[in-house]
Amino acid sequence: MASFEVVVRKSVAKDLRRVPDRAVRRILERIASLAEDPRPPGSERLSAQERYRVRQGVYRILYEIQDEQLIVTVVKIGHRREV
Repeated sequence: MASFEVVVRKSVAKDLRRVPDRAVRRILERIASLAEDPRPPGSERLSAQERYRVRQGVYRILYEIQDEQLIVTVVKIGHRREV
């Protein structure tokens, strides 16, 4: 299976400022792992949009997958009550 390119939107950096440093490290590791497997066990496809959600602790990572171009775009990161 080919490796995907992970693209992070600029707004995600703003989202990460509100997250504690310990959690940021784990979130970034999870984002990096999406390059190898964009649909890992536990990921959920959101019904209203063409997006996926994956959990990392109490935080959620929302992303889009473009299979034709092999690109994963991280759209939003937030606490589970916000996302």
